[in-house]
Amino acid sequence: MNCAQRPRKTSATNQNAFTLVELLVSITIIGLLIALLMPALMAARNSARRAHCANNLKNIGLALQSFHVGKGSFPAGYISGVDSSGNETGPGWGWISQSLAYMDQSPLSNLIDFRQPIESTANSPARSQLISNLLCPANEISKPTWPAEVRDASGEPMSLICRVAFCAYIGMYGSTDTTPTGDGLFFRNSHIRVRDITDGTSRTIAAGERAYVLGDGTWVGAVSGASMFPDEYAAKIAVEHLKPAAAMVLGHTGLGNGPNSANSEINQFYGLHGSGVNFVFADGHVVFLSDTIDYSLYQAMSTRAGAEGLH
Repeated sequence: MNCAQRPRKTSATNQNAFTLVELLVSITIIGLLIALLMPALMAARNSARRAHCANNLKNIGLALQSFHVGKGSFPAGYISGVDSSGNETGPGWGWISQSLAYMDQSPLSNLIDFRQPIESTANSPARSQLISNLLCPANEISKPTWPAEVRDASGEPMSLICRVAFCAYIGMYGSTDTTPTGDGLFFRNSHIRVRDITDGTSRTIAAGERAYVLGDGTWVGAVSGASMFPDEYAAKIAVEHLKPAAAMVLGHTGLGNGPNSANSEINQFYGLHGSGVNFVFADGHVVFLSDTIDYSLYQAMSTRAGAEGLH
């Protein structure tokens, strides 16, 4: 009996399986796609971080405007007495700490005893609190606080005064840090009014970024007796100059150093967004200033009454 031979069935497993060559080709294609997309993804991530940082500064600008409306002037860069030898006696509270009530941080502001020094035990709970809106997302800090220390002339730590919370933004002292009174918006016991800013509020920087890799910043203030110096963990990006406590909350634009300059001192401005730094101006608007900005223009924007003839 002749029976037609039935066709052999091909298993579903063999029919649908990848060959080794097909698998390798697929992996290669996926790898190429990832390689092509990665720069765009990184650029989008960096752009989002920069925008987030700019928004933080925008909120700082609004708080400063509200402070001025309520108090008749901008806050002092930091508040301190001075003894007969010229040493600052505190309490040291800085411009951001004075503005907390205008930044939706009234509970934290109420926790502070502004009559007592920053380093007072009574102020220990407050001075160590991080404020999320004062942290740039590009600054990936590993600890919430950093040490305010007494240092010797070479910058070596001698004793710990207290620890203070991080902040990614510092106020503008002005075009140099070699004078006791800054020509910018903030300095010791300053109370600058809008009418004092004859260069124009839209042309005068109020505050900007300082990435931790250059130097630590804090919202708390200038701890009396403390000094700042580039530490090992900061990869020594900053030039090794010892700076006084004012550097904890203020920065300057001197020495020919523009934003993100490789020669920046620890109390200057530095960002991690690539080719520039975010700044908020006295009128509240925020600008990303490129590290290729004309230096004379950059310095002119750091002063409140320089009459530099900005255009």
